[in-house]
Amino acid sequence: MIGPHADFIIASYALTAFVVAALIAWVVLDYASQRRVLGDLEERGVTRRSRKD
Repeated sequence: MIGPHADFIIASYALTAFVVAALIAWVVLDYASQRRVLGDLEERGVTRRSRKD
């Protein structure tokens, strides 16, 4: 069906899917971490320089 290189093709797609999923997880976890750090700083009264209050 796919041919003599089916194992290589399937392994390549599986590895690519794993790498993309790992990158998405890394971004989601880093985003949550950065939000936590910003929340802690804002609780202590540190404001963003770009914010005009």
